[in-house]
Amino acid sequence: MRWRNFVAVGDSFSEGMDDPYPDGTFRGWADLVATRLAAEAGPDFRYANLAVRGRLLPSVTADQLPVALEMRPDLVSFAAGGNDILRPKCEPAAVCDSFHDSITRIRATGADAIVFRFADVTLRLPGQRVMGPRVAYMNARVGETAAETGAYLIDLFADDEFRNPLLWSIDRLHLSDIGHRRTAAHVLNALGVAVDEDWMLVPPHPAPSPWLLARGADLRWAGRYLAPWVKRRLTGRSSGDLIAPKRPSLAPIVREDA
Repeated sequence: MRWRNFVAVGDSFSEGMDDPYPDGTFRGWADLVATRLAAEAGPDFRYANLAVRGRLLPSVTADQLPVALEMRPDLVSFAAGGNDILRPKCEPAAVCDSFHDSITRIRATGADAIVFRFADVTLRLPGQRVMGPRVAYMNARVGETAAETGAYLIDLFADDEFRNPLLWSIDRLHLSDIGHRRTAAHVLNALGVAVDEDWMLVPPHPAPSPWLLARGADLRWAGRYLAPWVKRRLTGRSSGDLIAPKRPSLAPIVREDA
């Protein structure tokens, strides 16, 4: 094992929503990866997770990345920018330029970096005509950044299994426990670390709902998730305003249920 510590930075994707531990806190792919890396590296392995739901890329680069680099990590996962491109007023080129600069900073320290081409969440969200091209553009730029910097590229966009709604939580935006396990498997495979093959397994696609039932589900989803999201945008608030990083410093892996 070449890695003795691992730091995850970013937003809800890396925080682990919506994959809860029994106590209600979130696990997610990064915890799963860290647990497997710790099993390979031994008791000296350390892990920190600075990711917080709702964070935009400027916040991640200004608040999380400097803290992460001060820890002098061997391995850093950087997953951010998804919240930015979902905003109506967004300049995708500027977001991607900032993303590239962040990965360059990580690699300049000698640390390995993990980056992601995101699965296409716009398939389940309104505004696909606007958001779809943004997702495609950002994914293309992330791939270019990985090639230029030597970062590990985890290409979830190319994995058609992420079109299965069972890999996503009820809010249609965050991964389910199944989605997080599959993501962790992709990361570990890219790193060359043994992974439980069950993590790649997914259930069959559910049968399509009749039109009226599907529209009713859409209306309930909009009231429960879309309306609060719009309200936060109008009031300048974020779902992560009162949330602190779940693992703010490098520490051993102690959870047995990961």
